[in-house]
Amino acid sequence: MRTKKYPKDSLAESSEIVLPNDTNTYGNLMGGRLMYMMDVVGAIAAQRHCNRAVVTASVDNVSFKNSPALGDVITLEAKVTRAFNSSMEIYIKVVSEKPSKGTVTETNTAFFTFVAIDMAGNPITVPELIPETDQEKELYEGALRRRQLRLILAGRMSPDDATELKALFDKKLRKA
Repeated sequence: MRTKKYPKDSLAESSEIVLPNDTNTYGNLMGGRLMYMMDVVGAIAAQRHCNRAVVTASVDNVSFKNSPALGDVITLEAKVTRAFNSSMEIYIKVVSEKPSKGTVTETNTAFFTFVAIDMAGNPITVPELIPETDQEKELYEGALRRRQLRLILAGRMSPDDATELKALFDKKLRKA
C-alpha cells in the first residue's frame, strides 16, 4: 500500500569546507566534486522518502551561479519535490558561506531524479508526496513538466504525449 509523506520528511542537509584537494587551478570548487556531493545528499533525501535503496536516474541542468572558493563552507539542502510511481524528483540547493566575512550566497541548484529499487534491483513503488508550503506546491506542480521534458530528451516519450508541456506552450502562445 502506498503511504503519504511530506517534503520535510525527506529533508537532508550537509556542510563541508572547500579544501585544497577540492579546488581547480583558480582556487574554486571543482564542478565534479560538487556534483558528487549533490548526488549523495540527493540520495539521502530520496532514501528518507521511500525507506529503500535508490539509484540516480537523471540529473537536470546543474546551474553554476557563483563559484565556492577555497575555505568557503558550502551547505547542500535536498528534499523530494514530487514522487511518481517508482521515481522521485529531488530539488537541491547549494549555498556558500565566507566565514571571514559572514556572507552567504546561493551558488547552485539542480533537480535530480532517483528510482527506488528492491534487493534484486527492480523498481518499486514509492510513497505519495503531499506538498505543504507555497514553494513546495510550486515545485510539485512544475515537476510533471520537468519529468516529461526528461523523458522526451531520453527518447522515452513522444513530444505529442507530453500533455503538461503542450499545455504550458499553448498558454504562452495564447498570451502572445
